[in-house]
Amino acid sequence: MAHRDTAPRRPQLPTGWRRLAVRLPILLFRVGLGPLFGKRLLLLHHVGRFSGLDRRVILEVVSHDPADASWTVASGFGPKADWYQNLRRQPKTLIQSGNRLHAVAAHFLSRDEGAEIMAGYARRHPRTARRLCAFMGLPADGGEASFREAGRAVPFVRLDDVCGSRRSGHA
Repeated sequence: MAHRDTAPRRPQLPTGWRRLAVRLPILLFRVGLGPLFGKRLLLLHHVGRFSGLDRRVILEVVSHDPADASWTVASGFGPKADWYQNLRRQPKTLIQSGNRLHAVAAHFLSRDEGAEIMAGYARRHPRTARRLCAFMGLPADGGEASFREAGRAVPFVRLDDVCGSRRSGHA
């Protein structure tokens, strides 16, 4: 019997017009239209680990805890995604949610925490969770156990507001 690779098949980074479409929300955040995305997306500022330049990326919010002022995001492109690697190097940064800037510190979650987060996300958004798993090459049959297993393979990051900063303004 042939050995089957069990590592997830990460999606290819978008190129051409797809890259433009994926990056369009960055422009919308920059011109003050972040509230259009509600609490579903945030704009993460990060510093390039090699270039030292300011970088920005739009991330889907997997969960948000307003009481603790924290946002949980996932790296669908895996642990080698530039933003993820940049946060590993410099975990204190800024995010923009709506038109509000927040100084945050990144906390990289364990595989078990990822399993819990994915199971919770799948309960709240079952169709989207199945589509995301398929997009990331992770098997998920719709059952909680399969979503937990998928969550163990996805790097999750919790962005905690530091010092209760809730500044209005544009990035």
